[in-house]
Amino acid sequence: MKEVYFDNAATTAMRGEVVDKMLEVMNINYGNPSSSHSFGRSSKVLIEKARKTIAAYFNVTASEIIFTSGGTEADNLVLKSTVKDLGVQHIITSKIEHHAVLHTVQQLEVDYNIKVSYVKLNDKGDIDFTYLESLLQSNEMTLVSLMHVNNEIGNILDLKRAANLCKDNNALLHTDAVQSVGHYHLDLNEIPVDFLAASAHKFHGPKGVGFVFIRKNTGLKPMIFGGEQERGMRAGTESVHNILGMDLALEMAYENLEHEMQFVVDLKKYFIAKIQSEIPGISFNGQSPSLEKSTYTIVNVCLPVSSKKAAMLLFQLDLKGIACSKGSACQSGSAQNSHVLTEILNDEDLQKPSIRFSFSIYNTKEEIDYVIEVLKEFIE
Repeated sequence: MKEVYFDNAATTAMRGEVVDKMLEVMNINYGNPSSSHSFGRSSKVLIEKARKTIAAYFNVTASEIIFTSGGTEADNLVLKSTVKDLGVQHIITSKIEHHAVLHTVQQLEVDYNIKVSYVKLNDKGDIDFTYLESLLQSNEMTLVSLMHVNNEIGNILDLKRAANLCKDNNALLHTDAVQSVGHYHLDLNEIPVDFLAASAHKFHGPKGVGFVFIRKNTGLKPMIFGGEQERGMRAGTESVHNILGMDLALEMAYENLEHEMQFVVDLKKYFIAKIQSEIPGISFNGQSPSLEKSTYTIVNVCLPVSSKKAAMLLFQLDLKGIACSKGSACQSGSAQNSHVLTEILNDEDLQKPSIRFSFSIYNTKEEIDYVIEVLKEFIE
């Protein structure tokens, strides 16, 4: 049986060089970075060097990068602390955000009685900027939280436009950039976002580590208390090997971005052309077939299959060694439809199976051929 991994939006395979780097750090640099002796100091030096390197990719200062356990913690830190410590009374978001944002906002609404507004979306899942501007016409302290790249349909937000709109209306902007960091260049000196979340395992780095960009002088306070690690913003002994693994993964992602992006773009083009020619009646969700409006790593397809047959599709694909998903990995095992697709599809299309295929540099056109043959067999 072949094994095909087309679920790179859920997580990516680590680069071999990253694994080697992490093993080296674990074997040699095992000192606690908070210790004052030489073992601790050597670990601290590595962490601060990584912080400077990562900050440079986004054209920000090292003090604005705080290491976290991943994107979910970064999102929680920003959302909770802006309400608790900065006096945010109004959060504007969308109903197709990652649950790390949506569930946190819903809990804040209960705990702090804040006002929550959701921007309107078109049938492709793009936000209505005119409506967003109307929501910003209030006197409350407002935080806007909109993801840069949607993790299910791949839609790309015009982040600079959103950031400038928020700035013009004295609102703060947080963006979950988990699906875009390592895949797109983001100059945060030109794009005036206030907070940005990232996670290493989405760009061939380790799981359990990420970072949050917190623009200086925002006044944000920590969510986790204890020691003075991470400039007092995130207590707890730093995971040195994970941070160094993330640093190298991000370095390699940006050093190789142009030719690796083109490689994956070619895979996406090939997949779209092949599945359209081989499976009549196929349709695409959101902007995922677009190479301009959607990320090059994701295609979300709606298959012309009855609802009765649809229930077994992912199971059958798994039996054939094919890894893909119907939505976010965080919803795995849920019988419910994707909350993203529920917002943008009509009732008829919601009854059909929608599958997210997401690609990386480790995929091939031969794998695409195999997957489409399996899909054809299932549909016939």
